[in-house]
Amino acid sequence: MSPTERPFTLGLLALDGALASGLTAPMDMLRIANKLGELRNPAAPPRFATVLVGARGEPTMTDAGGMQLGPVRSPDQALDLLLVPGYMHASANDAVARLARYGPELELLRALSLRGVPLAANCCGALLLAEAGLLDGHRATTSWWLDGVFRARYPRVSLDVQRLVVEDGGIATTGASTAVMGYLLQLLARVADPALAQHTARMMLIDPDRQSQAPYISHALAERPRHSLLEKAEGFLQRELHRELSIAELAGHCGTSERSLLRHFRQHYGASPLSHLQHLRVERAKALLETTLLSFEEIVERCGYSDTSSFRKLFKRATSLTPADYRQRFSLRAP
Repeated sequence: MSPTERPFTLGLLALDGALASGLTAPMDMLRIANKLGELRNPAAPPRFATVLVGARGEPTMTDAGGMQLGPVRSPDQALDLLLVPGYMHASANDAVARLARYGPELELLRALSLRGVPLAANCCGALLLAEAGLLDGHRATTSWWLDGVFRARYPRVSLDVQRLVVEDGGIATTGASTAVMGYLLQLLARVADPALAQHTARMMLIDPDRQSQAPYISHALAERPRHSLLEKAEGFLQRELHRELSIAELAGHCGTSERSLLRHFRQHYGASPLSHLQHLRVERAKALLETTLLSFEEIVERCGYSDTSSFRKLFKRATSLTPADYRQRFSLRAP
């Protein structure tokens, strides 16, 4: 970068209720990257700058985990990327309900998109991009527990909550909280160079190879759709995980047609009933690996599978880890 060339400027959206780490962690990472760049070449100017950008004309931001941040700048200045942080919420439905207070921010995001400013969002910040209509027809990700409500509210978005980072159509979305750090490392590698990104990752003890949210997803904690038919289906599947099941049997239990059952599952879960059943079986296997000394063969039997090899492949595909690696990483038993 020449002395007259301005640094890459990351704008951070000043958002009421934002998670403080969603703003300060990117600031810190780019400050560290600048310092590492300075150590490598003391004559070189800083490669990165961060600026807090607001939609309401307020000079400071006071509701980010009780911290006061500022100054908040006008969005009229040159930005190379605007990052929308996640915000605190009590549940998936509460995260959606809070969108009603972000009218000015939604208008700003639309305006910046029209201006050609690349956009990114961390955690539930992706809800703002979707609410603004900017993710329609694109692939995206978000925090895994928002999967159900996100799919129901934004059916035109191709959501994949197993991915840690998704970039499509000039917009980047990331999973929960710390996932944004992986995205920023990718940004460092592109804007500066891969060596600087690697050194920054080492200094901050960040694993740059982490690509999936899958090992951390818990369907037991995810918010389920409030729909009587699906609640009835879910209860039946949970009770009967240990044996073979068919769509016809499930539809009969729910008092509906197979076609209607498939439609409801696609709409609310983004998957077929049998695919959802596989998710539930993997969830049971995860819980048993975390809390028991059962062999994997015994766990497979309790999950309604007779073929251990097939279930092992299913488990790794769903979690990105082998059962042994999952147990080693997440076991809740005392050593």
